[in-house]
Amino acid sequence: MKRVMATGTFDILHPGHAEFLRKAKELGDELVVVVARDRNVKHKPRPVIPEKQRLEMVKALRWVDLAVLGDEEDMFRPVMELKPDIIALGYDQHFDEKKLKEELVRRGINSEVVRIRYRKDCDLCSTARIVRKILEKADDLYREFEMAGK
Repeated sequence: MKRVMATGTFDILHPGHAEFLRKAKELGDELVVVVARDRNVKHKPRPVIPEKQRLEMVKALRWVDLAVLGDEEDMFRPVMELKPDIIALGYDQHFDEKKLKEELVRRGINSEVVRIRYRKDCDLCSTARIVRKILEKADDLYREFEMAGK
């Protein structure tokens, strides 16, 4: 059985996340997803959704066989524990594939690193775009919520 591991923040789940995980699952028989811890997200704005809720949402996706929170101290600990055959990276993930592979080898981990280059193209297939859209419509949304609450 071939185990694939995917990682990410998965803040405000959208079709781009689902497509990435679907493509990752196609690489093997089992898909394990590591959801980034709130305090470890430093390469982009902090998540809006708390880590436990993001984990629950990822677990609910049909392509995901197992989802876990990442390790707060060592991002390679779940890799060492779960022993994936393949580590799938999304098209926009900030990892340098060569450096990642070097660190895996240094730690005695023999996982293949595969960059999934596919990018789902839709207006709201990005957490940043979703947040921008909410902010653009904030005043109107607030008024609608106020009206609905009366």
